[in-house]
Amino acid sequence: MAEGSHVYIKCENLQRTGSFKVRGAFNKLCLLKESNPDIYKIGAVAASTGNHAMACTEAMNQLGIPVHVFVPETISPSKHERLIANKASLTVFGEDCMYAENAARKYSEEKGIPFISPYNDIDVIAGQGTIGLEIFEEQPDIENVFVPVGGGGLIAGIAAYLKQVNPNIKVIGCQPRLSKVMYESIKASTIIFEESQETLSDATSGGIEENSVTFDHCNAFVDDWILVEEETIAKAIYFMLSQHQMVIEGAAGVSLGAFMTNASRFAGQKSVIVACGANISMTKLKDIINTSI
Repeated sequence: MAEGSHVYIKCENLQRTGSFKVRGAFNKLCLLKESNPDIYKIGAVAASTGNHAMACTEAMNQLGIPVHVFVPETISPSKHERLIANKASLTVFGEDCMYAENAARKYSEEKGIPFISPYNDIDVIAGQGTIGLEIFEEQPDIENVFVPVGGGGLIAGIAAYLKQVNPNIKVIGCQPRLSKVMYESIKASTIIFEESQETLSDATSGGIEENSVTFDHCNAFVDDWILVEEETIAKAIYFMLSQHQMVIEGAAGVSLGAFMTNASRFAGQKSVIVACGANISMTKLKDIINTSI
């Protein structure tokens, strides 16, 4: 870490279901419950690489609302097993989250039930934005916030809040170099389609839905972007485990790795790194440990 820097970790890896996603899922389902009493009968449908699915399942179990979840074929075995154990109603479809999302939307239209997007939903984004609220309440003089980015729901919520209370706070989007659709979309000034390669950051992997509200949020509120190599993600995961006895997933390794490889740029500044989750398979974690020792 940079000498003289003040660095804080926002530990969403300790959140219920092991991910920040529970914030948006609960907010959305609670609002649906208030606006549509029939939700207890008709339920809702969601799509996810795993974390959003687990969050929706947790909310479903707590609120008594039936939720059917579409997950891609690339879902990690550990997340799939946890979903089954938590009595999730699952459909496995498509090679990445974009295919699963499209199938879930079609299912939603055919059945006439609400679709809960993992990122392209203002209510979900507002739920994730409570992280920004908590960061500012605890560290009002923060200068930089590093946020991992997939579809953009997390950074959209955090950035929208922080820029409202202090426009001088720099919000930095962090993506794996092997799956950088939002970064390339911002560069192109339009949402683009780009194939993602396999990455340790499976929670951020995949495309962005056409006309996603997160694109405009990222375009307006994100100050800088950092792309992170797979080796750096692995080093960040090992660092948290060996130095802080904490397990983080690949997506959290992206934001931490982004800071670690650019620490000199932020020397003497106050930064927060959002560790978005802890849902990594034991196989991947074992491989990282064996490679790092």
